[in-house]
Amino acid sequence: MFYRAENELREIAFEEIDSSVLTIGIISGEELDEYKEKLGFSDSSAEKCKSANPLFRTEVEVHGQYSFTELRVPNGSGDDDYIALFLKKNLILIVDIFDRDGSTMEIFRRVISRFPAEKINTAKVVCAFMESLVSDSGAIIEKARNELVKMEERIINDDADEQFNIELLDIKKDLLKFNNYYEQLLDIAETLSDNDNDIFLEDEVIYVSNLQNKLQRIVNDIDSLENSADHIGDAYSSSLDLKLNHSMKFFTVITTIFFPLTIIVGWYGMNFVNMPELHWKYGYLFVIGLSAAIVCAMVFVGKKRKWF
Repeated sequence: MFYRAENELREIAFEEIDSSVLTIGIISGEELDEYKEKLGFSDSSAEKCKSANPLFRTEVEVHGQYSFTELRVPNGSGDDDYIALFLKKNLILIVDIFDRDGSTMEIFRRVISRFPAEKINTAKVVCAFMESLVSDSGAIIEKARNELVKMEERIINDDADEQFNIELLDIKKDLLKFNNYYEQLLDIAETLSDNDNDIFLEDEVIYVSNLQNKLQRIVNDIDSLENSADHIGDAYSSSLDLKLNHSMKFFTVITTIFFPLTIIVGWYGMNFVNMPELHWKYGYLFVIGLSAAIVCAMVFVGKKRKWF
């Protein structure tokens, strides 16, 4: 599917492509095999469009007449979309490698109808397409931030259960995925802004620079959220350590208070023949009173020294 942007935006056949007029197209990997030689694309670039690259961080290939890159696009359903992008002077070609829900085609239609045909140019379309790929970034960042705030409140309210670390890890995994995704787009924008093969006119590069700045802000926000998630993980670990310290302190105080009784038990447990208390009729009561007195004295000392 190809569209020519002249006096009006209209669909054309491949044979009608004119290198002097901006053409925007979306095709499949199989169609690329048919058109690649006529468009001047290398076999190595076309070969990469035959399968989905599982990595987010892929390089932008800058050739003499065109630039090429692959994109992995999260779609929220678990099955990410995979597309390739060819940019040539007056030609923008999207290769739809894998798009189960048709979202790539929907973005394409929305982008090409965004500008009047007489004001459209290569940079505007490329930037509009990439902006559409990050159109939900604000919602993603706000949702992650709210989730992290709630998790922080759970720590403060001592409401973090044994699933807390698992939930935090899931958030970290999502943030890492989107960080890789947005940095992938930022890398592409940075390379395109160099305009090494003069795909864009001089006054069009400003659109790519603006896109680069927007993507940089998104990446900075994601980095900030990742740091917040790390701090929350540290805070949770500190809260567990604090609870453990309180438990250890409690048992230490109890042990300290009743430790003298262990000495008494050990002392009278020796059963020497000449121990007068063993034959004294008040010996049993004496030991009880002595033990109670020592415990009370230790409790008094503990309160005085603020053990509890």
